[in-house]
Amino acid sequence: MQQKVKMPTTSDLMSMWQASGLKEKLIFTFIIIAAFRFGVQMPVFGINNEIFSHMAAQNNIIGFLDLFSGGALGKVSIFALGIGPYITSSIIMQLVSVVIPSLEKLQKEEGEAGRRKIAQYTRMFTAVLAVFQSVIFMLFMAKLPGAILPGVNHGLFFISSVTVLTAGAMLVMWLSELITEKGIGNGGSLIIFVGILSGIPIYASRTAQMVARDSSLQLGLVVLLAIFFATMVFIVIMQEATRKVVIVNPKRQVGNKVYGGVSTHIPFKLNPGGVMPIIFAIAILLFPTTVLSVVGQTNINNLAVKNFIMHLTQWLNPDGIVYYVIYFLLIVILTFFYASIMPNMQPKEIANNLKKHGSSIPGIKPGKPTAEALDKILSKTTFIGAMGLGVIALVPSFASYITNIKTLQGIGATSLIIMVGVALDLINQVRTHLLARNYESFLKE
Repeated sequence: MQQKVKMPTTSDLMSMWQASGLKEKLIFTFIIIAAFRFGVQMPVFGINNEIFSHMAAQNNIIGFLDLFSGGALGKVSIFALGIGPYITSSIIMQLVSVVIPSLEKLQKEEGEAGRRKIAQYTRMFTAVLAVFQSVIFMLFMAKLPGAILPGVNHGLFFISSVTVLTAGAMLVMWLSELITEKGIGNGGSLIIFVGILSGIPIYASRTAQMVARDSSLQLGLVVLLAIFFATMVFIVIMQEATRKVVIVNPKRQVGNKVYGGVSTHIPFKLNPGGVMPIIFAIAILLFPTTVLSVVGQTNINNLAVKNFIMHLTQWLNPDGIVYYVIYFLLIVILTFFYASIMPNMQPKEIANNLKKHGSSIPGIKPGKPTAEALDKILSKTTFIGAMGLGVIALVPSFASYITNIKTLQGIGATSLIIMVGVALDLINQVRTHLLARNYESFLKE
């Protein structure tokens, strides 16, 4: 395994602003993020924000959801649903595309037109999920004493709130797509990244107050921060590590000159999915826990059903062991899933392309043997990457329990992985853009 990490220098930043097109993309991205943060501060009419905000601080599930909405859920703003419906819809569409042949054909064979159709289906399903989640959320608010301001017509309030929350979720989806298409890219991940960053001052303030009251926790805080720092280092290594497979290219004689014959390599990333397995695992886990927490607030007469829902909610609580076991397994499964659908990690296609160009892996025959060898290599590297990502996701959370400092758990492993991963993706995209601009200027000369 090899890894290479290079942080941006001052000259890189100067080149970034001088490059034509990139500066405009960055400014556009900042404007869209500012619009998103403005929407987070706009509350839904008729809601007593203080009551729900207090509950968000006490309830682990709601607090976790609030973190990924950038505080919009705690404020009950028009963006309370955040990017969640769009992320969940994307997961379902990607899973369904593997199962349904017609969707798989759209994705793989019909090029850009097919991808646009799938994107349209994703948007439509996002709207359906947004309506469902907003209805569930408003039912929850209706059961919460004092959440709805006095004098508000409950019927009109319910309809208008569902409409506003659904429209807000669709607007967040549109903003993320604008960042992806016209901005710096990875709009959904970047919105989650900004939301997590906005929560850091709150978690830091709570931790400082707790440590100030109990001096015995100061050493524990130092240990916890050291573990967080070590986790960030390992995240960078996981994101950038590659397995290089040596490829021998054939020699070609043109006139009196011989070309080719130079050994190159194919780099396979240890963690091909980046931060997406983490984001998708959270989205899959939080959806049932959110529904269960709402159902648990309703008056259920059947004692057996009520006890079952209560136990299931406890098992899926972000503080429970069962939650972390399922979380770990989901990360491993989704990492393999991402590796299986990525175009540059298909052993048969890579083997066929190598055979067409007369290239080969040293000591392995072209065709089927090459595909089998690549499949073994990819299986091993993906397994190492999946297990490493799963372990990294759990270590800081366990460290919070050991040090007894749980106020930073909201910005624990999951948030660290997302923040570092998105930051690395952003740096790589800027470098790719700069490289493309350098090639363009070279060709003009």
